Formats: sequence, structure tokens, C-alpha cells
Amino acid sequence: MKSIKISIPSLIENIKIIESFIDNAKENFEINDDIYGNIMISVTECISNAIIHGNQNDKNKLVHLELRVEDDQLKFTIEDEGEGFDLALLPDPTEPENIEKPGGRGIFLIRHLSDEVKFEEGGKKTILSFYMD
Repeated sequence: MKSIKISIPSLIENIKIIESFIDNAKENFEINDDIYGNIMISVTECISNAIIHGNQNDKNKLVHLELRVEDDQLKFTIEDEGEGFDLALLPDPTEPENIEKPGGRGIFLIRHLSDEVKFEEGGKKTILSFYMD
């Protein structure tokens, strides 16, 4: 099993560091184009949520990203230093009353683009899985 890690301060402009991390992983682990786009959108959205909602844009708090390659799977673990959240309390972005509201689509997108999503430690840790074949 191979693993690479990175930690960034909670500044939204650091998303570009994560994009470079994913680009490097694409080359190193020969990630195919079919899942590359899904990974890029899901992981950057998750990091963005960790920065804004988890760490409240506090540049003194870090967001941690680990990529593990296990057999035919890529697992991205994103962890923030915030208080977590209750998944059950998130509004459904597909409900008519929420369609016009800005935001609130991140988790929805992540769930549709990833093969598997797990929320752990009260929402402070998210694990996104993608199958490589």
C-alpha cells in the first residue's frame, strides 16, 4: 500500500496546492481520465468544506489530506480541526425550497462523483473512495 500526505493552512487559495497534489498523483499512480475529473471535483470540494465550514477559515488550523492506494482503489482522507457536523441536519439541495439557495451542494456532488463516501469523527474526517478499474 502506498500513501502520500499533505497538510495545508485553512486558506481557500491553498486549493491550488491540492489541485497540484492530485495532478502529481494522477501521474504517479496512472489515474485514468475517466475518474480524474471526479476525483478533482470531489476532493477539492471536500477540502473547501473543511476550510470554510470545518476550520471556519482559520489559517492557524490545518486541513490534512492523505491519499492511500489499496489494490484497485484510491482512498482520499480529508480531515479538519473543526467541530464536525451532523449530516442529518444538512438540507437536501434537490428539494424545491433549496434549489434557488446558494451553496449546499458540496456533499451532494461528492456523494455522486465518488464510489464511496464515509464521514467519521463527527464529520471532521471524510474518506472518499474511487475504483481504478
